[in-house]
Amino acid sequence: MNLDLDEAALFLRVAELGSLSAAARERNAPVSQVSRTLARLEARCGVRLMHRTTHGLSLTDEGDTFAAHARRLVDTRDELAAALHIKRGGPSGWVRLAVSPVLAEAVIAPSLPSLYEKYPQLQVDVMADDRLHDMARDGVDIAIRTGSPAGDNLVARPIAEHGRRLFASPAYLQRFGTPQHPDDLAQHRLITSSASPLLNRWPWSAKAGQSKDSVFQAKGHTRSDNTSLTLALVLQGVGIARLNDVASRRHLASGELVPLLDDWFDRSRVPIYAVMLHERHRLPKIRACIEHWSAWMQGVV
Repeated sequence: MNLDLDEAALFLRVAELGSLSAAARERNAPVSQVSRTLARLEARCGVRLMHRTTHGLSLTDEGDTFAAHARRLVDTRDELAAALHIKRGGPSGWVRLAVSPVLAEAVIAPSLPSLYEKYPQLQVDVMADDRLHDMARDGVDIAIRTGSPAGDNLVARPIAEHGRRLFASPAYLQRFGTPQHPDDLAQHRLITSSASPLLNRWPWSAKAGQSKDSVFQAKGHTRSDNTSLTLALVLQGVGIARLNDVASRRHLASGELVPLLDDWFDRSRVPIYAVMLHERHRLPKIRACIEHWSAWMQGVV
């Protein structure tokens, strides 16, 4: 078989995206060109690799077998190319990063100038939103997550830690007063998450005399589906919210945020992970980014 690895890589992206048109948009190529490439690949293999129906695409049994072998070949090619290139000029190429908006603003944006200074041939595509991406389908190289990652095809490296605290702005406290006890929060304007209900369960501190599994269920006066917007709402005096201390550190130091009820609510720290697909975590460009962000966050967190 005279296998073209570029064609194999395109086949893998079509399989991951489940759509010829999505793969074409990603490559800025006409759908007809992608279709011809797959037809040419099937002709070389002598078997049908994909079922094409009005409902979408699916792999045949032969396509599953081809995909497993093609993934190893394409990854080996990419690793070889990166290893040879790093000898010439260091890590290079695009790295696609998925990260929450609040960490994108607090960590990634200020860290990029020094990353680019160190590795001038790197390029970073930042996808800043709060949803959990399907890393293979969305072509994500690195996801920075604060929750425990799951998936047999994922590699997770802890790169920092974070905790959460209740905050309000001085303007809010001047207008509505400062709560002295969690019971007082019923009379206050709380900002909660509409995207992740778990973030609205505020665990008690062990010092508070509650059982470990006790939580305060926050009832929102204002809701947001975006952590960066939640921070902005607190800074504007809209209400009280429980915020990531990575994002709030700068505003706490400047006096724009005031911590509340620290003795009542849990402030224990949990890992922040860099999550990668197993087959890509050894690529030099990915390792370089993770090393940089780990070092950066150790100085930030």
